[in-house]
Amino acid sequence: MKKLIIVSLITVMLTACLWGCAPGPVDSTQSTETESAGSTEKTGANEKTSITFADVGWDSIKLNNAVAGLIAERVFGYTWKETPGSTPISHEALVQGEVDIVMEEWTDNIPSYAVDRDAGKLTELGVNFDDNYQGFYIPRYVAEEHPDLKTVRDLANYADLFKDPNDPSRSIIYGGVVGWEITEIMKKKVELYGLNQYFDYVESGSDAILNASMVSAWDKKEPIVAYYWEPTWLLGKYDFVLLEDDPYDAEKYTEGYGSCPSVTVTIAVSNSFSETNPDFCQFLSKYSMSSSIINEALAYINDNNADYSQAALWLLTQSHPELLQEWLDEAQLQKFTETP
Repeated sequence: MKKLIIVSLITVMLTACLWGCAPGPVDSTQSTETESAGSTEKTGANEKTSITFADVGWDSIKLNNAVAGLIAERVFGYTWKETPGSTPISHEALVQGEVDIVMEEWTDNIPSYAVDRDAGKLTELGVNFDDNYQGFYIPRYVAEEHPDLKTVRDLANYADLFKDPNDPSRSIIYGGVVGWEITEIMKKKVELYGLNQYFDYVESGSDAILNASMVSAWDKKEPIVAYYWEPTWLLGKYDFVLLEDDPYDAEKYTEGYGSCPSVTVTIAVSNSFSETNPDFCQFLSKYSMSSSIINEALAYINDNNADYSQAALWLLTQSHPELLQEWLDEAQLQKFTETP
């Protein structure tokens, strides 16, 4: 009997202990708060803090990347890198979200640009610059000495001024780089305007060779007429004058007639970046340069053996600090200034 009572007591005690140690009911309010906190953290984490710029190889886009990258670091706390690629490859990478930002979309040179933009495959934020001129240039000292030499057609009256150093019986026009479409267009222009009666049109093997020809002539204060374009360090450092031409005609342009068109160069971002980084995109929507400012910064690089990041800092803090006031709000401007 005693054994039965003892067993019963032990059973009751164990049952009470197990009931007391069992987990209680789930607090639905606590669960909801935890989920909400997790959701907020995830939304914050969506903002990209390491961003990728497209690098298509030319100097001006490297400079624009460095300028925007410097602001990304100082104001937004981002890190950044560049992904190299050709113009069409970089554009497609933007559409696919493989790069975040293209600081220079040369819209007329990308056949699918308008189609992709209108189809919502990318987000266009604004115009970076649209004063990128190209054509035949002469040094300022030649233009001032011969004030009637103003147009491409006027060259026919000044053939003796631009003698070929290797053949004094002929004159020379330095054309663009071999393989460029514009090089062929300018060659057709020389023929269409009848300038081939007096001039040999000499294509350059590279832009470095063309640069060397123009710099050499400038240093010797010799006459030269050559195809060139903006923005570039050379036209930022040396004062060359673009010869006027007949009005641009889209239907005749590729046959050599009329002025070369200026291309609208936009800033575009991937759709995903537009969604996750609205504040940085707001800054980019205000970002705007000009060929003259870019020329100046590229000339600074050439003169001072500087890199693009050094040129970006010099541009924003010494040469054109007004750009920061145009692009940033007061709090952002203060943050840029205070960040070492």
